[in-house]
Amino acid sequence: MAKVNISLDAELVVEVMALAGVGSPQDAVEAVVRDYIARGHRTETRTEFKDRSLRETDARPQEPQG
Repeated sequence: MAKVNISLDAELVVEVMALAGVGSPQDAVEAVVRDYIARGHRTETRTEFKDRSLRETDARPQEPQG
């Protein structure tokens, strides 16, 4: 797997380490990135179901009005 080296503000990393309960900066950053990705997947799933139900509602024949 490819690795990426980045610089981050130490205070941010220490805060993430404390919140995530991890002991290393590497684990802290990985936890944040994994959480962000998982949140994105959950959002996609919710949006997909909502979009699908809206499309199904729009596809149903409309009752005659008037």
